[in-house]
Amino acid sequence: MKVRPLLLIQDDLVEYDKAMARMAEMVEQRQRDERPDTLWLLSHPQVYTVGRRTPLEHLPDPAHHIPVVETTRGGQLTYHGPGQLVGYLIVKLAQGEGVVDYIREVEFRLIEALGELGIRAERRDTPPGSELLTGVWTSATGRKIVSIGMRQSRGVTSHGFALNVDGDLAPWQWAVACGLPEVDMTSVHRESGAGTMDRVRPVVAEAFEAAL
Repeated sequence: MKVRPLLLIQDDLVEYDKAMARMAEMVEQRQRDERPDTLWLLSHPQVYTVGRRTPLEHLPDPAHHIPVVETTRGGQLTYHGPGQLVGYLIVKLAQGEGVVDYIREVEFRLIEALGELGIRAERRDTPPGSELLTGVWTSATGRKIVSIGMRQSRGVTSHGFALNVDGDLAPWQWAVACGLPEVDMTSVHRESGAGTMDRVRPVVAEAFEAAL
């Protein structure tokens, strides 16, 4: 993988709409070369985010009272909540590099981080005509542990990944995650019986060569 050191920003719980506004500002700054490549680690209060292709039948039952917000990233429905580590990546792509190329790199860096946490993981290729299998799965149990959805604008990426650490997994079962009705979402805690946000954050930052 490329040597691509990132500036690290860390927050705890940030409302999704406020995070989107701040991310947009950072993207504009990166486009003007007013900031370096950046990894922003944070978590969100409970929210479902959906891409423009998300079918209505994949949405959660409103009886659960979790907001549903349309987003500009790629991919379909994703859940965010406490106990999940979200990483927004504001990165200027190299000449000839596309956002899909960078998503592959993100997958491999997260696989490396999970390996450091004692969890063997893998990415998957998408069979022709199937729903995109972007993200990371556990090798032993075949469960999905990382969701990834990104876009690029004027050569700069935005959005990023969501790694389930030790949060409640039940909300994933109340909707169709990632356009995959049979997907079994998991977490670091479920797979290893351990893993806290304090432990996971620095390992993920190190995998992305990110430093304060």
